[in-house]
Amino acid sequence: MKNPLRSVASSLLLLWSAPFVSAQVGATLYQRSCAPCHDAGAERAPTHEALHAMTPERVLAAMESGPMISMANRRSAADRRAIAEFITGKSFEHPLDTAPATAAMCTEPAPDFTNPTAGPQWNGWGLDLLNTRFQTAAQAGISPTNVSQLKVKWAFGFPATLDANAHPALASGRIFIGSTSGTVYSIDAASGCIRWFFNAAGGVRAAISIGRVQTEFGPRYAALFGDGSAFVYAVDAMTGKQLWKTKVETFPAGHITGSPIFYNNRLYVPVASGEEGAGASPDYECCRFRGSIVALDASTGKQLWKTYTIPEQAHKTKKNKSGTQLWGPSGAPIWSSPAIDVIHNVLYATTGDNYSDPTSRMSDAFVAFALDTGKILWSRQMTPSDAYTAACRLPDKTNCPESNGPDFDFSSGPILVTLANGKRALVAGQKSGLVHAVDPDNQGEVRWSVRVGKGGTNGGVQWGSATDGSNVYVALADLGRVVVPFSLSTDVDPTKGGGMFALSLDTGKQVWYTPPAECGDRKRCSPAQSAAVTAIPGIAFSGSVDGHLRAYSTTDGSILWDADTIKPYETVNGVEGHGGSMDGPGPVIGGGMLFVNSGYSAGGGMPGNVLLAFSVDGK
Repeated sequence: MKNPLRSVASSLLLLWSAPFVSAQVGATLYQRSCAPCHDAGAERAPTHEALHAMTPERVLAAMESGPMISMANRRSAADRRAIAEFITGKSFEHPLDTAPATAAMCTEPAPDFTNPTAGPQWNGWGLDLLNTRFQTAAQAGISPTNVSQLKVKWAFGFPATLDANAHPALASGRIFIGSTSGTVYSIDAASGCIRWFFNAAGGVRAAISIGRVQTEFGPRYAALFGDGSAFVYAVDAMTGKQLWKTKVETFPAGHITGSPIFYNNRLYVPVASGEEGAGASPDYECCRFRGSIVALDASTGKQLWKTYTIPEQAHKTKKNKSGTQLWGPSGAPIWSSPAIDVIHNVLYATTGDNYSDPTSRMSDAFVAFALDTGKILWSRQMTPSDAYTAACRLPDKTNCPESNGPDFDFSSGPILVTLANGKRALVAGQKSGLVHAVDPDNQGEVRWSVRVGKGGTNGGVQWGSATDGSNVYVALADLGRVVVPFSLSTDVDPTKGGGMFALSLDTGKQVWYTPPAECGDRKRCSPAQSAAVTAIPGIAFSGSVDGHLRAYSTTDGSILWDADTIKPYETVNGVEGHGGSMDGPGPVIGGGMLFVNSGYSAGGGMPGNVLLAFSVDGK
């Protein structure tokens, strides 16, 4: 029997100029393929409302080169465009132009790009190779005595997006930052004007690392980063000229969310995927992706080694009740930036869950890799038998593995610390609501595990903690959801989640706890504190889904400063700007300034599109 949807899609190719036909087809396809996740509160799936506020170009990019590629690659090009136009309510008649306005570009000649360690800098995700996310007093220029005077000095607006989810880097007086549109910017840290911009193949949310590499013209400082299409780039940090580009994962849904880390002329790249979301569809052959670390020569982009977190390739297992072939084992992505042990020549990473049965032993785990060869030296699994897809939380659970979660990924990277007794530990929070310290010198034996929250799909510790060498400062997500009356969809719960903890590195004992603030009546507000924590002497900073950035005293947890970023901004680049939820990246601090993104709609948060630069009294 002829498929009516296929007939309509074929007709669409001939009737592309007819908006009514396109809208009908887009609505049908959206309800069939997209609504089960986007209208039902699936993890990291923007709501219908958030999608409607986007441009069709952005939605199309997500389907063709971003996180939705596995779900959308079975649709025709016409189908994908119809979906994008339907869900946004906008047409493709006017091509998207993300090039900055001439007035946004710097007019003064750029100073030479000097050694980034010579001045205030925040390199990559964790600032240092240990992933501490701790800035020294000399570098920070912000302290408990002046933090209350922080005010916005300038705001930068990201065009054609409702998410500001990339992590800034600071070096040689410049901010380097990506965007969901794929544009990477080099921005003058003092003024916010644009030094250069570069267009990647996919969205760039990982932090950018700056490293000195060899080129045909001699040594250069390069900006090194990955994108949502699993490409890795080296770009001249001074000019924005591409030096090389390398594909590190050919699986269609593969992408780079964790920030690559640079050391000794090598770039170590963590690889994840969006296949966990694709698995929601009952006719998707779930699942075959395997997480990995890829080591590249930072001067050429040549792959030196690639090590999978699941050694064996996925094989056919069984068929689901719809008759779709299933595969496994799969998953164990690496969502976060690794830590590097220069003394023992080891890289440490944390992994996510499995996507399908059978489960494997290196999911939800700490894993140690030899820097030179990629050989796995040891692993320590914290939650066994954890296989999960988005189907597990939807009405149609056809493609939910028998293991059925509990979806306790590590999305936080490991922090390498030295304890008071001279011994060492790797510390990381997990979506289970537990914070762990394991012994890197004894096969990952557990030193302590402390519960700070309930945990869950959007729970526990999400994007990472910070340490000053005495305590680890932990923000709790535990984002809750409520069913919207007279609807099958859900919204964030304004009464659940959040809280800030200080735990002793030596014992895990709670030093202090500060409860979350109340949301009030703000729409789509949650007190969950999902964003990565940043610390300086005397202060730990934590952003919240409620749009606030708060500074906590490391002595007693009292709040020293509270900035509500939910407001419109006049931006230095002329783009209409507005703040939103804080999630994912944490603030970057250096030279008396604090840089942070505001706007994160994934998971139901409030959209926004600004990079904010704070300084003392806004000067």
